[in-house]
Amino acid sequence: MHIDEFDTLGTAAARSVVSVWASVPDWVDAVVAARPYGSTAALRAHAERTAARWSRAELDAALADHPRIGAKPSGDGAQAQASRREQASMADADADVSARIAAQNRAYEQRFGRVFLVRAAGRSPEEMLTELDRRLGHDEPTEVAEACGQLAEIALLRLRESITDDLTADPGGTAS
Repeated sequence: MHIDEFDTLGTAAARSVVSVWASVPDWVDAVVAARPYGSTAALRAHAERTAARWSRAELDAALADHPRIGAKPSGDGAQAQASRREQASMADADADVSARIAAQNRAYEQRFGRVFLVRAAGRSPEEMLTELDRRLGHDEPTEVAEACGQLAEIALLRLRESITDDLTADPGGTAS
């Protein structure tokens, strides 16, 4: 979608687009309300600045429907499609790595009370397992900060993949 189209979408349609990037209601409202941006750089800067204020409450809101690493996202919606693309490397994961991720996901959920969140795009299953193992050693405040940072990375990647300044480009929402 071109930035001019995003800038002129109706509020409900714009909320629908932004909610795919991160399902954080106050952040979605802030990003939508600040339109028009005129450029993707301005949109990204505002989205990043606003995401930098995320806390446990925003993290919990975003994770309410977020799939576990290694689990197949359910549904056909834009968020499920984005998650499938971002976790595509899990399809080729070694059975042992998949089993270890599943076990560590359970340990993480027991320790922190929420699903483990990591930017999966561009990471191998082994790298995600290493991150999961490392982050299990965090205390709650450290982990909330790191998880919020990962959520912001995911949101900004999704934004970059769906909004463009280039009139000839068709980002199509594909994740890398």
